[in-house]
Amino acid sequence: MIYLDYQATTPLAPEAFDAMVPLLRDQFANPHSAHRAGRLAAAQVEVARDEVARLLPSGGKLIFTSGATEALNIAIQGAPPGDIVTIATEHAAVLDTVEVLARSGRRVTILPVDAGGIVDLDAAARAIVPTVSLVVAMLVNNEIGVIQPVEALADLAHRAGALFLCDAVQGYGRVPIPANVDMVAISAHKIHGPKGVGALWLRDGVRPAPLIHGGGQEGGLRSGTLPPALCAGFGIAARLMRDRAEEDRTHIHGLSLLARTLFSDWTLNGAATQRYPGNLNLRRDGIDGARLLSHCRNVAFSLGSACASGSGRPSHVLRALGLTDAQARGSVRIGFGRYTTAQDLERAATELNEAAAVQAAP
Repeated sequence: MIYLDYQATTPLAPEAFDAMVPLLRDQFANPHSAHRAGRLAAAQVEVARDEVARLLPSGGKLIFTSGATEALNIAIQGAPPGDIVTIATEHAAVLDTVEVLARSGRRVTILPVDAGGIVDLDAAARAIVPTVSLVVAMLVNNEIGVIQPVEALADLAHRAGALFLCDAVQGYGRVPIPANVDMVAISAHKIHGPKGVGALWLRDGVRPAPLIHGGGQEGGLRSGTLPPALCAGFGIAARLMRDRAEEDRTHIHGLSLLARTLFSDWTLNGAATQRYPGNLNLRRDGIDGARLLSHCRNVAFSLGSACASGSGRPSHVLRALGLTDAQARGSVRIGFGRYTTAQDLERAATELNEAAAVQAAP
């Protein structure tokens, strides 16, 4: 199986796995217990917290969560009362959450994007007014890989007196996170860490209302027993993202150039330059992505967000670009990274191109 679905999840780094095993098997104490074994487990959590924080803006506070979805919910639902502004191409964890708040009476503005998937800053400036308390934007889009002007959006939010929340799940460790954001949501399994753990970074002085109540862990912001093994795996994965940054960047850039050649008969969805190169969303006339996925059984790729893959609806992200339903259904997402080889891409491209040619034939 050739794995080309890095936006859905990344392979677990062997170093992260090795760090987790002792905490699962031997050092199993509750990190919130006062005895020596508990303190040792807690120390492992704090080492991991420091490692994860080193790829985030300086200062602030990092709280561990079960994943980015929980982190985003804490930040959005726990933000001060007021209007909310976000973007049409955000992840469902954002759009579904603000929709719930809108039904309860909060005013929500969803900003459109251009054909490249980038938000218009003039439209954002008109929408982000003093009644707005929270602006939410994704750094790197999970479906099409485009990079939003997060720094400029955060400036607009602050001028209006609002907080800015950055969904950095796809960009953390790969694309610099602007220093002027107020909250950042991230996830371990997108950077070769384990599933089941994420984090919410909060600028000093920012304190959303907690969603979960109980033991008062994580400074009272997120009650519940922390999983030291998952935290440790997250920490090692973050450290590797930092230590291998240049090596990974060069490798992924080379793969991107190769992929553009191998898939030259396809059209790129989203901006061609303002993007993360490890995510290529491609379309081709006359094909159906779901049929292609069924035919190419030896290649793991995606039709869009893994979280919405079973809905049967065309991607809301691709529709926001102005694509027709047919164009959206004829699109596939190719995601690659650290452990992808050039041979993997070449073999996958051969299989995908041959299957697409059969479909598109009159």
